Amino acid sequence: MSETASTPTRIALFGTSADPPHWGHYEILQWLSHHYDHVAVWASDNPYKAHQSTLHDRAAMLQLMIQAIPVAAGTLALHTELSHSRSLVSAQRARAHWPTAALTLVVGSDLVPQLPRWYQAAELFQLVQILIIPRPRYDLSDDDLQAIRRHGGQSAIADIPETFDISSSHYRRTDDPDALPAAVKTYIDQHHLYPCTESSKEKQPIF
Repeated sequence: MSETASTPTRIALFGTSADPPHWGHYEILQWLSHHYDHVAVWASDNPYKAHQSTLHDRAAMLQLMIQAIPVAAGTLALHTELSHSRSLVSAQRARAHWPTAALTLVVGSDLVPQLPRWYQAAELFQLVQILIIPRPRYDLSDDDLQAIRRHGGQSAIADIPETFDISSSHYRRTDDPDALPAAVKTYIDQHHLYPCTESSKEKQPIF
């Protein structure tokens, strides 16, 4: 694929399980859209998680969220073709799509200790830089950052205002409608997703 003058040169890669996408995702995507030429978003299956909705539904909810974020046209888009359970494969697909762009993989600070153990991490670090999004209760340590460098990676910490202290699991536990953008909550209701919160599945006491 040949690039033109309008082809983005700095691309943020944001893959997420999005089960479901919430206000924290919204804020991060909005911030990234003001700091990169293009933000490529996709829903992925995390091999370390048991997902409660299908990949198709999670991608559809991400698309609804993206449409609601007020950014310049073409800055932010869903790229389902990048979706894969291994970040290396997603990065390789992004490199094939944007051969000369500078690629940055966006991860939450909760994932930083795992990064050197990801599938072929050293090869991944050759393809992308790492941008770390701070998350409440997940402090970064120098040892974790040095481990990335020892594997040949380059990382930076996003200077992003504190995001909502919300997670997908929070919504699944509480069914809190304020945790999600309205379009996402409407989709969930229309498609009858997450019918039981995780807390409701706990065993009730037997008398």
